Formats: sequence, C-alpha cells, structure tokens
Amino acid sequence: MPPWLILVLKGVNVADGKSYSEFALIDLLDAFASNEPVPGGGAAAALAGALGVSLLVMAASLSKSRTGAPEEATDLAEAAARLRPLRDRLVELIDADSSAYRSVMAALKLPKASEQEQTRRNETLQSALREATDAPLDVMRIAQQALTGAVIVARNAYRVAASDVAMAIELLAAAARGAAQSIDGNLRTITDTAYTARVKAEREQLAADAERDAAQALKAVSG
Repeated sequence: MPPWLILVLKGVNVADGKSYSEFALIDLLDAFASNEPVPGGGAAAALAGALGVSLLVMAASLSKSRTGAPEEATDLAEAAARLRPLRDRLVELIDADSSAYRSVMAALKLPKASEQEQTRRNETLQSALREATDAPLDVMRIAQQALTGAVIVARNAYRVAASDVAMAIELLAAAARGAAQSIDGNLRTITDTAYTARVKAEREQLAADAERDAAQALKAVSG
C-alpha cells in the first residue's frame, strides 16, 4: 500500500514510547487492527519474517536431523546461529518501519503557506520517505538472507518438522514480497532519481534471489 497517503487522513498512535516487541500478542494484533496508520504493512512484513525465522531456528535446534549424520547436526547448528540475529533485527524493524511512517506524517503536517515553508516541508518529507523506504528494504535483505539459511535447514532438518520449515519459507517469501510493495509505493513519490534507481535495482535483485531460494528450500523440504 502507499501508506503515506493514509497517514494524511489519520492520527498517530505513538505507543507511549513502548517497543512493539514488548506488547502482548493480543495487544500487538489489536495495534495492527486499529484504524491508526502504524503499525502498517511494512511492520507486518517484518513480523511475518520474524515468525518465519523463529520456525527455522526451532527446526534447526531439534535433537534429531534428517538422517542423523553428524554433518547435518553441524550444518543445522551453524544455520541456527546465523538465523537468530536475523530474527532480532526483523523485530527491531517492526518499530523502525512504524517510526519512519510517523516521520512521514509529521512532515506532511508542516506548514506550507510561504515558499520557504514549502521548501522546508518538501525536503523534510523527502527525507522521511527515504527513511520509510529503507526500513522495508532492510526487511527484504534480511528475509532473503533467512531464505538462504532456509535451504540449509530444509535439507538437513528432521522430517517431522517438514511442515514447520515449509511454513517458515512461505512466511519469509511473503515478508519479502510485502516489503517490496511498501518500497514500490514510496518510490513513486521520491524525487531523488539516483536514490530511486539504486533502490529499484536492489529491490529487483532481492526479489529474484528470495524467489529462487524459496523455491529451492521448498523443493528440499519435499525431497
């Protein structure tokens, strides 16, 4: 969605300075369900990615592997160690994405009566929009890294956890696609052509890499 358009019409519910990671599950779901502009789609992508990584870590941490071979246990342990910090960063991005869109709304509310005010408002808005684009771009980067790890987990994890691994892959793929939608919506209103060209190129590469790794991981699960 193009969230910045919605922000013009709604107020901001600043969660009293509390990180969304500190919310009880039902309170977090209520926050997403509220008519406030944040947390929105970008934050939801980060949450989906964090859930996906959590499932991968669970599958990689089981006491049994696919065949019981020692190298499988080693590969799974290494994959889990790499995945845990990715989950932590995705949790941080739930807040980062929400904070970025609050900045967009604040910029949109700046006065624009004079030419000087219009210039200041536009510069502030463009800076906020870049911030609001960088957050979902980070979600895409991390989701793609996690999907690379998913290939290893899918090849080595205990078969009893196959459906959990498959769900993790689907969540991470959805996180990457959802974050891409947030990026695309923001790029339409960013006037810095060098920035938009760079982000578009990276976004397209990340989307292609995520799709490839998701397909490989899902094939490994069923193989």
